[in-house]
Amino acid sequence: MSVDARQDLRSSSLGASLRAEAVSAGYGGNPIVREVSVEVAPSEIVSVVGPNGSGKSTLLKAIVGLLPVLSGRVLLGGKDVTGLPPEEMARAGVGYVPQVDDVFAPLSVVENLEMGGYLLPRREVSARVDHVLSVFPQLARMRRRRAGKLSGGERKMLAMGRVLMLQPVLVVLDEPTANLAPAIARSVLNDHVRSLASVGCSVLVVEQRAKAVLEISDRTYVLGGGQVVMEGTPQSLSADPGFVSSFLGGRRRGQA
Repeated sequence: MSVDARQDLRSSSLGASLRAEAVSAGYGGNPIVREVSVEVAPSEIVSVVGPNGSGKSTLLKAIVGLLPVLSGRVLLGGKDVTGLPPEEMARAGVGYVPQVDDVFAPLSVVENLEMGGYLLPRREVSARVDHVLSVFPQLARMRRRRAGKLSGGERKMLAMGRVLMLQPVLVVLDEPTANLAPAIARSVLNDHVRSLASVGCSVLVVEQRAKAVLEISDRTYVLGGGQVVMEGTPQSLSADPGFVSSFLGGRRRGQA
């Protein structure tokens, strides 16, 4: 892709939404997700929940270019980005935080952020680091600490800060609370994920903790067997007996 084409794509993506239309994706040509459609509006937090093996992470990897899209398409700001490799997706304004291997353990907090700015002109990196530290002030107090010495919640915050270095229009999070204690998990969702939306990012998040992620979501998709089986606002899903019994412990929100 030429420099001009990258700039045009990035410009068209600013403030724009994601649309994945009838996406099928998987491994070795075998679909794990089949004709899944999701969309995220500007500054919106959209979650994807579902049982293990339902295809949640596969869907995210197809959207960000880590897996081939077997059919369907991915649009960012109305531009077709289907099949672009991850680096080109990053240039277009998509930030991806994987479930594991999300920071460089031997490097300091600041060095991790600088690595996240690898596509930026060198003169812009320092200012972007300062901006990210203002969004996540807790990181500023640990700027020289090695990432490998951070707690699980702190590492996830750093991973989110690293993708913010490129000023993404869309941040895609795969299981941000995996292996975290419940209290820390809620802090990651309520504080750190909300921070991404507060600076104008659209957020698409896959999460196993359905009850916790509903509290921060504008809308939610439920995957089952590789397909969308339910979707709606947190309020509508919390009033659905099938969703409540499967994901909210059998009680509607607010019941004693």
